[in-house]
Amino acid sequence: MIFAGVDVGSTTTKIVLMDENGEIRGSLLGPTGAEHRSRSKEVLEKACLQAGIEPGQVDYTVATGYGRINVPYADRQITEITCHAQGVLHFFPEAKSVIDIGGQDCKGIKIRNGKVDNFVMNDKCAAGTGRYLEVTAQTLGIPLEKLGEVSLTSSQPAQISNTCTVFAEQEMIGKIASGTPVEDVVAGIHEAIARRVFGLLEKIKIQPEIVFTGGGAKNIGIRNALERLLKTTLSIPPIDPQLVGAAGAALLAIKFKARG
Repeated sequence: MIFAGVDVGSTTTKIVLMDENGEIRGSLLGPTGAEHRSRSKEVLEKACLQAGIEPGQVDYTVATGYGRINVPYADRQITEITCHAQGVLHFFPEAKSVIDIGGQDCKGIKIRNGKVDNFVMNDKCAAGTGRYLEVTAQTLGIPLEKLGEVSLTSSQPAQISNTCTVFAEQEMIGKIASGTPVEDVVAGIHEAIARRVFGLLEKIKIQPEIVFTGGGAKNIGIRNALERLLKTTLSIPPIDPQLVGAAGAALLAIKFKARG
């Protein structure tokens, strides 16, 4: 039997196909775009092709994320908080907290006795999200995937006071114009993001073991900055960190199907 978890985020749509034993048979991620329904069908078809099956062979599908209501073939919709926790616990059974930095929001999840105990989310502002990093990359002319590495070359991170994406862009331009090295500006942006996320996490008092998921987890600069503030090492999933929510949705699909 094959089960699907589809996570339709604001910027990226992810899918994970699993068998009844929780083994991943196929996975895919790509830009969400404006047509959520057609995109969700497309990722299903491509993931099934990867797994060597037909879409009709998927026995149960759980949709999650920002656009979960736009997955027409889903049997059930579940919140991303629940799915992220489920996915994290699958890979890290002793995890007590989750930090998820996505394209347009960041989340902190506190886990107790294998269930979500509390959570906090910043979804009203792009500060502390992937969008903040995209603006940085565009402004400074550095590939997005290289920003973290560039930040590590800094010997003195610049002080970036603004957490607003729009004003931070102006601040970046001003610092470069005044002669601040690019790597110091990049490092300063990473520090600013980490402070913003840390402030959010303090509201729920997260505790180790902390698992870092989402696109932000691929950025070594943010990871290092958060580890310094949290005074602990963050665990990174053995799969692409952006797929954790979809993996959790697939695991829930297995459970729901078993219940009948």
